[in-house]
Amino acid sequence: MQRRGEHGFTLLEVLVAMAILGIAITSMMQLSSQSLRLLHLSGEHQRAMLLADRIVRQTPAAADGMQSGEEGAFRWERRVTDVVVPKELTPPGATAPPQLRSIAVAVRWGQGRSVQLGTLRASLADSLLPRTTQ
Repeated sequence: MQRRGEHGFTLLEVLVAMAILGIAITSMMQLSSQSLRLLHLSGEHQRAMLLADRIVRQTPAAADGMQSGEEGAFRWERRVTDVVVPKELTPPGATAPPQLRSIAVAVRWGQGRSVQLGTLRASLADSLLPRTTQ
């Protein structure tokens, strides 16, 4: 005659082990799903930043005001404004201060997702460069 507990597992032990295994597998599936969502969001954010950078770099020298457009799932808006440069910052020998522009780009996609990129661009026209004597 066999005594209880000498061979194998009881039904209660098997059920507890199955419950623990089920919880562990469910948790791992949820973590995997969350990491895939975050990976997708990270990819979208990277594409939006690359688009914003390209739009900033494509800003024409004389473009003042606001432009907007769409590219795929992304909507972008670019604002270019002149920045007043004090005369004290005029280079020696120049007749006028450098031209300074503020460029701000906002890229939006999905539900409330957006990135913003801002920069300043300075330029000197030929007439603003110091004159050299020959």
